[in-house]
Amino acid sequence: MKEFIMAQQNGRNIPSEDKIFGISRLANEMIEKKGKDAVTNATIGALLDDDGKLVVLSSVVEVLRNLTPEDYAEYAPIGGTADFKKSIKKAAFGKYMPNCFTEAVATPGGTGAIRNTIANYSKIGDQVLTSDWFWATYSSIAGEIGRSVTTYSLFDEAGNFNITAFERKVDELLSVQESLVIIINTPAHNPTGYSLTLQDWDNLLNTVKAVAAEDKKVTLFIDVAYIDFAGDPDKYREFLPKLENLQTNILPIIGYSSSKTFTLYGMRCGAMICMTPIKEIAEEFVRVCQFSARASWSNCTRASMVVLSKIYEDNTLLEKVNEERKHYCDLLLKRGKAFEEEASKVGLKIVPFDAGFFASIPCADPDGASKMLQEEGIFLVPLAKGLRVSVASIPEEKCRMLPGKILSVLNSMK
Repeated sequence: MKEFIMAQQNGRNIPSEDKIFGISRLANEMIEKKGKDAVTNATIGALLDDDGKLVVLSSVVEVLRNLTPEDYAEYAPIGGTADFKKSIKKAAFGKYMPNCFTEAVATPGGTGAIRNTIANYSKIGDQVLTSDWFWATYSSIAGEIGRSVTTYSLFDEAGNFNITAFERKVDELLSVQESLVIIINTPAHNPTGYSLTLQDWDNLLNTVKAVAAEDKKVTLFIDVAYIDFAGDPDKYREFLPKLENLQTNILPIIGYSSSKTFTLYGMRCGAMICMTPIKEIAEEFVRVCQFSARASWSNCTRASMVVLSKIYEDNTLLEKVNEERKHYCDLLLKRGKAFEEEASKVGLKIVPFDAGFFASIPCADPDGASKMLQEEGIFLVPLAKGLRVSVASIPEEKCRMLPGKILSVLNSMK
């Protein structure tokens, strides 16, 4: 059968099936044949409890159940309701509300925020910069709208943020482009679980300020999808004031996902939020991003906006939501640390890990290792440089079991 019959490829690499969902499908097929206990499905990018059921905050469900028909049936404004835009800023910034102009535009999860940032702050044919360990969908999004992704080495030989590689790549790109979109996924980076330190941020911003001084435009897209499952919410927001009032040709955009924070995955709720000292730049941000939204998904689900607004209107309810989330965040942190500890104990090299849904293992043949592990009932996601483990989707005992199994397979491939 020909690869394309009626559809046009248009320079895109379109697989027959999404890799992550495809491997998860294979895991479910094995569960049907051999039973749940024989399978470890560590592919899922959602938080599951120890019984394998999706974690949904009961405090959020309570709000959903009390919505009126108008709350979920009526169209939402393209950029989001006024109350939602206020609430999403509070959710994203916490106690670090910026002392600059901020504007929010609703998006279907963090994915929509990425799409609209690339569409409006890069030119067709431009390269977008991110690290060499990255969520593969960044490339799909960029390719779909006529851009491409290029990378720098995230870690140096000591396992620290590789500021030298970052600086070299930024200089290289801005020698041939007028502007640059840089995607920074932190804290609790997908797929490694790494979080930039405050010193990392200083080094990164010094690099960006230097190139911006040459009249180049830089858009910093900070993908904070996992920020509220990284640990102490205040600690992991300490970097935000560093993004206030930068040079006017540096635009930070925060990509915030309610899908993760409020366990509303299927309701596709998120926002992109700009930070700028110039009012006109903030107004332009709203205009162009709402235009792109109208031309793609039009508007987002009103119900999720109302839920968030109601939570932030009621301090007692907000406290309840935060307490419930902390319980599951602590559960997730225990799993991640268990995986990290066991990897260290057995001698499995992993990518520097801090927190979040995922951890990663470097290896020379990720696809081959993934297939060998599947034979043992272990399903991980092969990436360009290694294997991704979703500690969010498996219990602590399996997090401790996996490193030895993975190491055994990698050793057998040498």
